[in-house]
Amino acid sequence: MKIVLLGYMASGKSAVGKILAKKMNLQFIDLDDFIEEKEQQSITDIFKTKGEIYFRQVEGVCLQELLNLSKKCIISVGGGTPCYGNNLELIKEKAISFYLKASINTIFERLKHETSQRPLVATIGIDNLQEYIAKHLFERASFYDEADFSIVVNDKDLKEIVGEIDELL
Repeated sequence: MKIVLLGYMASGKSAVGKILAKKMNLQFIDLDDFIEEKEQQSITDIFKTKGEIYFRQVEGVCLQELLNLSKKCIISVGGGTPCYGNNLELIKEKAISFYLKASINTIFERLKHETSQRPLVATIGIDNLQEYIAKHLFERASFYDEADFSIVVNDKDLKEIVGEIDELL
């Protein structure tokens, strides 16, 4: 069994994934970290030097590689991963998926101090960030809603979210 955590950036996918993996005694793999290792370059640098189209192609190949592993694991994917190519179909076919659903305000509060580390919002000013998040969430909601399960994460601590996932499994 593979478990895939999806949702918008800063929804807590990596943090939840690490705790869940420890609890279930499974390996945790962050897709972005996997891509950086394969490409020997940060996601930010890949976006800057090779562009988003190249990144999305590599992302799809790496996702497929991880989903084809024979071992059980927990995979955290980037916010855009399920929205490109056949990534969502692959996730649905080969894993149990959880959408970590965060509100616009929750995401804004988490992102406002770390925009420089996030390529998609690095050039968005703080004044435009909430509007950008709202637009993006609207565009991506139909993909995220295809997850097997949806968990609202807004005011919950990580252990509570992990507990909900564990109960649903």
